[in-house]
Amino acid sequence: MNIPQELKYTKDHEWIKIEGKTATVGITDFAQGELGDIVYLDITTKGQDLAQHDVFGTVEAVKTVSDLFMPVSGKVIEINPILEGSPEKVNEDPYGEGWLIKVEIANPAEAEGLLSAQAYKELIGA
Repeated sequence: MNIPQELKYTKDHEWIKIEGKTATVGITDFAQGELGDIVYLDITTKGQDLAQHDVFGTVEAVKTVSDLFMPVSGKVIEINPILEGSPEKVNEDPYGEGWLIKVEIANPAEAEGLLSAQAYKELIGA
């Protein structure tokens, strides 16, 4: 199972990569594996200011629909355009082409409360 060391994680299985005041968010390899084949993403929050833990969209797999939660407060500035026509990219490359949104971070201190790669491994029993 792929759990990159340089990322932070949430208990809801999102990952976040922080670069200055911008963050890229996606779901983890574990999450996409549990969901199964992803067939649709519903993310319509571009331009919205959302609080940490707010729902920013949903992911639909063959078996279920799951909410996607904001790892930090901020404004959604971009939604991955590739996913509109190719939602399977989340299954194929969750940390690369399968990213979900980019966020302008409102409160960088919130990231300190996220899980390290090691803590996330322990959470999922990896």
